[in-house]
Amino acid sequence: MAGVSSKKDKPTMAEQADVHELYEEAVQNVETEVEFVAETFQGLRGRPAVTFREDFCGTASASCEWVRTDPAHKAVGVDIDSNVLEWGKINRVGRLSESEKARIKLFNKDVMEAETGIVDIVAAFNFSYWIFRKRNKLREYLSQAYSMLASDGLLFLDVYGGPEAYEEQTEKTKHDGFTYIWDQAEFEPVTGHALCHIHFKFPDGSRLKKAFSYEWRIWTLPELREVLEEVGFKKVRVYWEDEDEDGEGSGEYSEDDTGEADLAWIAYVVAEK
Repeated sequence: MAGVSSKKDKPTMAEQADVHELYEEAVQNVETEVEFVAETFQGLRGRPAVTFREDFCGTASASCEWVRTDPAHKAVGVDIDSNVLEWGKINRVGRLSESEKARIKLFNKDVMEAETGIVDIVAAFNFSYWIFRKRNKLREYLSQAYSMLASDGLLFLDVYGGPEAYEEQTEKTKHDGFTYIWDQAEFEPVTGHALCHIHFKFPDGSRLKKAFSYEWRIWTLPELREVLEEVGFKKVRVYWEDEDEDGEGSGEYSEDDTGEADLAWIAYVVAEK
């Protein structure tokens, strides 16, 4: 009938979804991450950290959380993708108070070239630095991060591993209003190269396929520690996830010299200048 919309005219949940909001809900927990960073720095250095640089910052959510948590905190975020950075300026920085906005700066630059001043902390999370698939390139980046740190500064990285990290498989996690799908599409044992995708599925049956894709090298902890030491870091610490009473990951991390032979794990690497 004229003037009556059919069901086909109604946008699907996938069409209405914001991929950045979905990603942050499914993958990130910046409140917990920033708390870990601040507490670890205080514990190791005996003073509070003030300045924070977020490399590969994307939407800059961690930088925003950093300035929110303390009126003395200042943050800089660096990302080469102007589109995602603009989204972050509108949807994350835009929510800050005027005083908080004054303490955060975002740079649309390559992390290898961005001169943002000396900071207490450099962080590269969500395995973003794995885009450096050759050892010399990784070494160059870690050396650049070293040069950006104060004399007692710390570099924070995250890393994942375990036998399941090398399998071509998918993992589904249900969230409120959508299902997050982590797709390890390809892995090359000879090179360590991996191709991974993030898909989202919605209750109405619609999907966002390959909402995000990553081509990177899966670096091992021994490799990372050796390269960090080569570029000058005095000590490299690994923080392993604690277990709750049911033997599941608790979301809390403690320093561990050996780790556990889990099928899949996520850890933090903290390098001291």
